[in-house]
This record gives sequence, C-alpha cells and structure tokens, in this order.
Amino acid sequence: MSIHVQNIAKRFGHFVALDNVTLDFPTGELVGLLGPSGCGKTTLLRIIAGLESADSGQVFLEGEDASAAHVRERQVGFVFQHYALFRHMTVFDNVAFGLRVKPRGQRPAADKIRQRVSELLDLVQLNALANRYPTQLSGGQRQRIALARALAVEPRVLLLDEPFGALDAKVRKELRRWLRTLHDALHITSIFVTHDQEEALEVSDRVAVMNQGRVEQIGTPAQVYEHPATPFVYSFLGAVNLFHGRVQGPHLQVGADQVRLDHHGFETGAETLGFVRPHELDIVTDLSERSGIEARVERVLALGATARVELTSVGHDQTGRFFEVELSHERMAALRLDTGQRVRLQPARIRLFAPEAPPVELTA
Repeated sequence: MSIHVQNIAKRFGHFVALDNVTLDFPTGELVGLLGPSGCGKTTLLRIIAGLESADSGQVFLEGEDASAAHVRERQVGFVFQHYALFRHMTVFDNVAFGLRVKPRGQRPAADKIRQRVSELLDLVQLNALANRYPTQLSGGQRQRIALARALAVEPRVLLLDEPFGALDAKVRKELRRWLRTLHDALHITSIFVTHDQEEALEVSDRVAVMNQGRVEQIGTPAQVYEHPATPFVYSFLGAVNLFHGRVQGPHLQVGADQVRLDHHGFETGAETLGFVRPHELDIVTDLSERSGIEARVERVLALGATARVELTSVGHDQTGRFFEVELSHERMAALRLDTGQRVRLQPARIRLFAPEAPPVELTA
C-alpha cells in the first residue's frame, strides 16, 4: 500500500514539530526517517498511524484520504522502541492479542488464531519460546515478538519507531540485518524511525533526512551519502572534515593556507564551506609543498581495515580545528608519522556549499 503525506504541519505550543512536510512512500518500500532527536520524525510516524492528529495537511493511504480515519481503520502495524509487550501474557498470547480483540464479525476462529500465531513465531524464529513471558526473553527476542504482534493483524503498513534503540550495538546490528531480510520476504510498505545513520543507510531502500521539522533530502542511501543536498545532510551522515574558506581564483583560501580547486562555480571572494570525508583526505609530509592545510598529528589509530589519523590545524586563523584522515595501512607505513609531526592535508575531493545553495562537487 502506498502512503502520501501532503503539507503536514504540527505544533506543540510554540514548538514546530513538522513544517509543511510532503513525502511519498511507494508500495513495498522500506523507508528510513533519519534525523536528530526533536526533528519531527516520530511525530510524522504517529500522524501516519493515526495516533496523532496533524494541525493541517493530509495523509493518503493507497490514494484515499485517511486523515480523519480512526487508527483501526488504517490497518497499520506499529512497533515501539520499548516493545510495549504485556508482561502478564505469554509470548503466544502477546502475538495473538490483536486478533482476539477484533470485533466479533472480524475475529478469526480460535484454531485460525493458533495457526497464524504459530506461523509468525516461525517467521521470527521464536516458536520454541511461545510459552515464555516477556521478562524471560532477551531484548532482541522481545523486539522480534513485538514485530510478530504487529504483523499478526496483517497490516497494510508497518511503522517502526526506533525499533532497536533500546538494544546494545551487537544485537542492533544483528536485528537490522534480520529486519531487512524479513522485509524482502514480506514486501510490506514499511517506515522506520532512527537517529542512527549507519542503521538507516544499511536497512532502507530510501532515506528521508529530517531536521527541525523539515525534510532536508530524500533518496537512496547512496544518493544521500554521496550527493548530500545541504550542509546539514553532509555533516549528519558520517564523519566529515569542515573547512571555512574563501574562493580565490583556482584556490580555496583557508586561513593562511590554500587548496587547489578545478572548475568551480563560485566567484572570487565568495565565502564557502568545504566538506571532505576522512577517506578523501591525504597527508603530505613534505612541508615545502605549498598546497594543502598545515596540521599537526595528534594521534594515530591503526585498528581495523584502515588506519585513522587525528590532527589539529596550526594555521593562523584555523588553530585548533580538528581533522580526521582515513588511510590504508600501506599508506601509513610509507608516511611513518609521529605524534606532534607537522604535515599538510590535501583533499582529493571537496564539496563546497554556499548559503542557501546545493553543493558544487569539485576534484582537487
């Protein structure tokens, strides 16, 4: 089932939770609503579910205006961050609850309920725990039971609000991989809220990045990460090095230092923000090389697949700015860096942002 929200606005007193939000969620897609706390993503999810009403705007389910429809009429499955399981009920009874409370004319027979619950517990790989209580389960198991309960009523839409937020990092990673596999099997239209960038990029078909009640950008994980539309999206999705500078012909002037630019679209004298991912920066130990940002090595971490170098700038106008560089172990061995050593940082690619403008991608 497709979902379309049109010009949704919502205030809580003087706080603007949603500011004229319009989004499409095509049938069968898994979309992540990503953003910092307070950006409006959970409020939008609750409005789609019918748990919250918008001040203005409309919610369309499969092309029909459902803005005034009761939550039961929307046929939405909702999974909460903290499970919301009934502690006094067994796993089986928790999953069966939504079916048993249906109106008499819509309620399946007892044997059909048993069959449906058994199928769902098989689906979430927890049939052996049917007679246990929530307190006897791990956090990951409880969340899978909460998902099975949401699916029991055969919802047309599945909404998940920070579904893995209460779990530790290892379990989160396992469950989000499992959720992606489950979604591929069911193809139910799903929207999940998260503030975890890695989670959203790994699980979603598309990601909607939100900030201060507005949608900054929506696209595939590759699109929003590789081609961010705004400085906020760039800085929110992963580590980034930020350079405050001014365009001077074929260079970006950063304090007393310069970085070479090719074919930029900015006038000389324009103030810009330059964004560079850690893996897009290289380190040059020859200080006679004039191009690049002078910095001092603070720490070298050679863990994992790549090595990470932490540095601070030493230029007159940039002293103390923090930078992070990711290099291959081979490159690190060739550089032979020491703590306190002065080097130059040379970006392979910079994305310049002007105020109120999309990025201009440049190759150094």
